[in-house]
Amino acid sequence: MKVLVTGVTGQLGHDCVNEFKCRGVEVQGVSSKDFSLTDGAAVEKYIKEYAPDVVLHGAAYTAVDKAEDEQEKCMAVNAEGTRHIAKACAEIGAKMIYISTDYVFPGDGEEPYEPADSKGPQNVYGKSKLLGEQAVQELLQKYFIVRISWVFGINGKNFIRTMLNLAKTHKELTVVGDQIGSPTYTRDLAVLLADMAATEKYGVYHATNEGFCSWAEFAAEVFRQAGRDVTVTPVDSSAYPTKAVRPKNSRMSKAALVEAGFKPLPRWQDAVGRYLIELQSEAANLA
Repeated sequence: MKVLVTGVTGQLGHDCVNEFKCRGVEVQGVSSKDFSLTDGAAVEKYIKEYAPDVVLHGAAYTAVDKAEDEQEKCMAVNAEGTRHIAKACAEIGAKMIYISTDYVFPGDGEEPYEPADSKGPQNVYGKSKLLGEQAVQELLQKYFIVRISWVFGINGKNFIRTMLNLAKTHKELTVVGDQIGSPTYTRDLAVLLADMAATEKYGVYHATNEGFCSWAEFAAEVFRQAGRDVTVTPVDSSAYPTKAVRPKNSRMSKAALVEAGFKPLPRWQDAVGRYLIELQSEAANLA
């Protein structure tokens, strides 16, 4: 198997390339320095020349609030860029794994969303990712669409790093408590995606660490496991208005994963603990 991973400079792309390498799989990680997703000819040329069996498309425009002002740029990367990748995959017969988001759903109610539930993105980013999903489904038969949420990994900025930095100067923090979802540790997700790539169990899946929490509960658990004495007070989303609407309900059902025979990711609290160890190791290496 020969794999191409887009978005190698991001949290997920970094861990996916490492996971494939650990398995002895030939893998190439690429970023915007190698080709622009908005340049269809460049995308096609690169993919045809490398000729992968699998393209794991993790690259995306992810500045959710900025996207409200840069709608054309966001759509060009996430919708049209994904279409370019899917078209190239179709032409060489490659499998495609497309990384999508909980933001494709309206975010209402309290029940976990199933993969086929009605869509209704509430912001530009969510709309662009849904258009990407539709392009993949339109152009390919051999695809995996994998929706994730609340991502954290070693290679980039994320909520946990932000909380730990705030803990250096704050003993009390207010954190949003009315948005509920599941964190996703990229190291765990990379294992699942590598497993998927080796199968023909195509379809749409949700893949996050197990269990649900609010952002406030997420923060409190980070501080508890990191041994930081910080009091977290939950507040409504209205306390932190943002340009892009965030879903209150980001719960996603992983039943389809289990039914397909894939192993669910570990519980999110367990993932937090292992990530904190990874951060300590990173700090030691930089010292």
